[in-house]
Amino acid sequence: MSVVNDTKFNCAVFLLTGIPEKEDIHLWISVPFCLMYVISVGGNSVILFIVKTDPSLHEPMYIFLSMLALTDLALSIATMPTTLGRFMFNSRKISLEACFAQLFFIHSLSFIESSVLLLMAFDRFVAICKPLRYASILTLPRIGKMGLVIVLRGVSLTFPLPFLLKRFGYCRANFLSHCYCLHQDVIKMACADITVNYIFGFFLTVTVVGLDSLFIFLSYVMILKTVLKVTSHVESLRALNTCVSHLCAVLLFYIPWIGLGLIHGYWKSSPPLLNLFLGYISLFVPPVMNPIVYSVKCQHLSARIIRVFIK
Repeated sequence: MSVVNDTKFNCAVFLLTGIPEKEDIHLWISVPFCLMYVISVGGNSVILFIVKTDPSLHEPMYIFLSMLALTDLALSIATMPTTLGRFMFNSRKISLEACFAQLFFIHSLSFIESSVLLLMAFDRFVAICKPLRYASILTLPRIGKMGLVIVLRGVSLTFPLPFLLKRFGYCRANFLSHCYCLHQDVIKMACADITVNYIFGFFLTVTVVGLDSLFIFLSYVMILKTVLKVTSHVESLRALNTCVSHLCAVLLFYIPWIGLGLIHGYWKSSPPLLNLFLGYISLFVPPVMNPIVYSVKCQHLSARIIRVFIK
């Protein structure tokens, strides 16, 4: 089926894909997605509310956690409505303009989340490797500047994507492989040379996800070297325990993206459902699990949450 198109793209539409050959149970599939949406919005909103209203949580670690919660909340709002619309109401069509806007927010927010995880790794590095200088290094004004930099970085790097896509005509099959728009899906339908888009997409992946994950890995190498020098076994475990929540968030975010990269690059004959499920996991699972993991592992935060709900 070809895209209905004109020179101004006013009539062009893409068709969202749910789970192929499972259309008869899409309504049932929408139930866990709806539950994930509620948990994500509710959990991240609670963390933002608790950190904002409790002065004892106005510390670097919890401010970075608020950045992560805000990014996860925005990512859920950017992706879930079209997904639920596809599964619950069989709403398949999305205009070019709406598609470009959605992919801009998805990619920029994903890059921002990667940067937030890097800042959180830096926070753990300073706390464990340079504890005496922690307060002087991670001051509130400096944290605010870091937050502004990562937002500008994510937005500025992603800003060219819609314009690079808008210059194309779309004359191939207009079925997207997910319930949301991604750059790598849209360019497959362009009837033009997409070399520039491929190069730019690869550049973004390397400069953001690649460098961030590398620096996170190096920070934990330094943390392990510092912890292994501590003579007290109890103190070593206590220091490492403060990193568990962040490590879980890092694994939840990066493993699906790495898996998708390996599939696209080296496993062309992979089952389509594997690619589909990894795509859903990469965007929907971290916003759901991050507030749960941090609420369980951070006793100070969980105590404040319990106190609020008891009141």
